[in-house]
Amino acid sequence: MDTTDSDSNRPGVTEQALKSPWKRRTVLSALGLLGVGGGAIAALGYSYSVPPYRGPVSDHFDGDKFFNPGAPPQRGLIDVLRWMTNREMGMWPEFTPADPGPPPPKRVDDLRVTFVNHSSVLIQMNGLNILTDPVWSERISPVAWVGPKRHCPVGIRFEDLPPIDVILLTHNHYDHLDAPTMRRLARDHRPRIYTALGNTAFLETIGVGNAHDMDWWDQTDLGNGIRLTCTPAQHFANRGLFDRDTTLWCGFMLEGTAGQIYFAGDTGVGPHFDRIADRFTAIRLALLPIGAYRPRWFMSPVHMGPDDAVLVHKRLNAAASMGIHFGTFAQADDGEEEPVELLNESLDNEGIPRERFRALKNGEGWDIPPRTA
Repeated sequence: MDTTDSDSNRPGVTEQALKSPWKRRTVLSALGLLGVGGGAIAALGYSYSVPPYRGPVSDHFDGDKFFNPGAPPQRGLIDVLRWMTNREMGMWPEFTPADPGPPPPKRVDDLRVTFVNHSSVLIQMNGLNILTDPVWSERISPVAWVGPKRHCPVGIRFEDLPPIDVILLTHNHYDHLDAPTMRRLARDHRPRIYTALGNTAFLETIGVGNAHDMDWWDQTDLGNGIRLTCTPAQHFANRGLFDRDTTLWCGFMLEGTAGQIYFAGDTGVGPHFDRIADRFTAIRLALLPIGAYRPRWFMSPVHMGPDDAVLVHKRLNAAASMGIHFGTFAQADDGEEEPVELLNESLDNEGIPRERFRALKNGEGWDIPPRTA
């Protein structure tokens, strides 16, 4: 390797430094630290990476990684750096104190939902208690002392939960698959867990059993007359540096005498909504994400905005919808209040009554009205 200056015969920086014993030790120490630091980062990135799924090739799996059919390309490292160096962040308070909501009922015969926080919702239908993407931790991170921290308390105290029969996990991001919460729920409630392809293997590594992988459009019977369908979503998955899209992401549809309840998980707007609307024509309630949408140029392939969610509500012909994925963790550039403000503005612009698409407060419950048509 040539270490000389390109404009003269003077020694280059590295060569010049190495001629002095003190400078040589300094440079070599710095290079050594960079090597150790890079190695440590790589080791941590590998240690947090999940076991890759292995299975047959499909229209959304190439044998190595999953992908979003018909979706725009995902953003790369250059895009991440562009976003990080040009951020225009909305306002988030340090912490918004609030009392938890009242303990939910033990069982519900018809349909009731309680907003826990973020994408965590307690769905009570047909006598079954179902939790979506449960998060009770203070941070959504691989470690407890750093990472996005909650700005408001959980809406239901853990000890006030009714018996949890089923947990639905859409994908493995830390704000949806929270390992400490999952271990505690598995220990105290012993629920059945349904998740997208590949996530069961990771759950086993953290000591959580009774989990079942599902591919898009797979179906299973939950009991109590409820059928579960794993639905497509437009997103991505990873927990470490070396496991990007090696497990699947999804949404879920619940069907019972209480009606059809759709949980979208994390998703951008895509052709999958047309397929879902064609298959499920009597949705009583749709749980749709409305937060972490700014900047649009970066987030839109994988996260809907509130105005997008209103259009999806119309496309699905949902009798009622509920906003999720907002107001708890500052993950993008939209502020704490922006998603709800834009949601209400978009509903007004589309002539949709606000009571048909609600953004509940943490701990707030909603007895869903019957679908009339």
